[in-house]
Amino acid sequence: MIWLLAAAAAAKPVVPTANPLQVQQPQPAQAIPAPPPETWFALHASWLTHGLAGLFIIAAVGLVVMLAIQTTKQEGLSGTIGGRVESAYSRMGAEEQLKRITGVFAVMFVVLGTILSLTGI
Repeated sequence: MIWLLAAAAAAKPVVPTANPLQVQQPQPAQAIPAPPPETWFALHASWLTHGLAGLFIIAAVGLVVMLAIQTTKQEGLSGTIGGRVESAYSRMGAEEQLKRITGVFAVMFVVLGTILSLTGI
């Protein structure tokens, strides 16, 4: 058994020799990622896309604020059972005005988001 270990230790590893006719190819350099494609709006009307992005942010913040300050009269079981009587011919109260302004902010948010996604910003 000792002679088997001695023979294994004495064996030389086989080293492959390089073929002189074979030319080694240089390793390619790391590829630099291509910049994202620019849209017509981003190239020629960047002021427009950035202005729309600013309006989009204002609409988003306004929508959050308007949703935060709204209260509902029909909260809980009392609103479900008792209900609320509304007249179609009365002036709009503060709550109805808040609902209308919230709707305007919501429409602005959706429309500006759609336009910005199509312009490629």
